Amino acid sequence: MRPRIVYVHGNGTSHWSFGWAAWLKEQLGARGFPTFFETMPDSVIARRQYWMPFLEQHVGLGEDDVVVGWSSGAVAAMRYAEVHRIAGSVLVGPSYTDLDDELERQSGWFDSPWDWPAIRRNQGAIFVVSSDSDPYIPSDEFRTIVDELEAEHLNLPGRGHFMEEDTFPELLDLLVDRFG
Repeated sequence: MRPRIVYVHGNGTSHWSFGWAAWLKEQLGARGFPTFFETMPDSVIARRQYWMPFLEQHVGLGEDDVVVGWSSGAVAAMRYAEVHRIAGSVLVGPSYTDLDDELERQSGWFDSPWDWPAIRRNQGAIFVVSSDSDPYIPSDEFRTIVDELEAEHLNLPGRGHFMEEDTFPELLDLLVDRFG
């Protein structure tokens, strides 16, 4: 049985279907993957105090699910895996610091140290997808996350923060190849 793919979008978005997400949901469904794609509560600031209970209670995120987290959604996926078992995660454009950004500081995701061993222990496969041209996340953030999580890394040159495209075939291929 294929795992459910749970998509967690980034902050500042008013709807889950921003960019490539609607395309990915459609493509995964056509390949027989169960999915969960919904707009997170408090979607602009993306505060931990709202997102964690939403993932636990509304989504029912569990050990048979793969989380695709984009930007702040990737941060949420890592924090979730600190205390919950999941099948795996694909972290698209993640960070592990608040990047000296006021909105990120308000989120609460960066108020405590990371428990990297727990994040690794609580899931199977971990992938980081990044771009060398990301205008928001410095490359050293990606390197640290990859190293700390012993994650597989897919760097896609010239793709920025993955906000401009309507499709994301590399992400679809990764999900189908590794979790299908």
